[in-house]
Amino acid sequence: MRTNHVRQRLAAGEPSIGTWLGLPSPEAAEHVATLGFDWLTVDTEHNPIDIRTLSLMLGAIAGAGVAPLVRIPWNTGENIKRVLDAGAWGIVVPMVNSRAEAEAAVAAAHYPPKGVRSIGGSLTGVRFGASGGEYLKNAEDNILVVLQIEHADGVEVADEILSVPGVDACFIGPNDLAASMGVGVGVPLESDDPRLMEAIAEIKAACLRNGVAPGIHTSGARGVNQRIGEGFQFLAMASEASYMLSGLRSDLATLDWTSTARQTTETPVTQGSAVRY
Repeated sequence: MRTNHVRQRLAAGEPSIGTWLGLPSPEAAEHVATLGFDWLTVDTEHNPIDIRTLSLMLGAIAGAGVAPLVRIPWNTGENIKRVLDAGAWGIVVPMVNSRAEAEAAVAAAHYPPKGVRSIGGSLTGVRFGASGGEYLKNAEDNILVVLQIEHADGVEVADEILSVPGVDACFIGPNDLAASMGVGVGVPLESDDPRLMEAIAEIKAACLRNGVAPGIHTSGARGVNQRIGEGFQFLAMASEASYMLSGLRSDLATLDWTSTARQTTETPVTQGSAVRY
């Protein structure tokens, strides 16, 4: 059975870099998986990705030797069970604001006696290149549990959250954190607002006190390099859709071409009060 190299690197104090996948496309996932990331997280929290499409994406990622992770829509046992049974190597749990919520996430990710995850699913071993029996014996050492602290309420109880046994990493979401603190909506991910910087530093310090790998979302390579220098380990670059759009936008801006409003020489057809071409 393959081992979860991301979990090993984080436990060893090393950085691990990945990105978010928001497009419901196994083909896009397969392309991105060839680029050399340690992990790829399929973001089902904010994107219209159904469970079958998700499973195909996880297969494409794992097949390329990259760790397939999933950010679940919300911290429920059903969400965690479904993505793990579909073959995810780990979960990213959004908006964890209490110790009880952290305990519930960890329990849902593990089989008894450590947790409450039920046994089943035919793809769990396949994604690790193993039989079902091998997976059941080794899953406890390979499932990665990443909790997000991204609200002011979570910062206040960070030690309570991160001292829960079984939490491998903490992932800071600067956008939601800034919004919850009144800093603003859509602030730069590497913002120098002192309130946000202080909150991020508090979460990272709590991670270090509790033996949890600190992680954070970044705007790209420059942000990753900055955060590595600050001691962060679990680092996410901008999503594949962001890079696709920024690349196209950059090239379009260099064209010697003026975009105009859509024009047509076709005769419009009137239906009622509507005009269509």
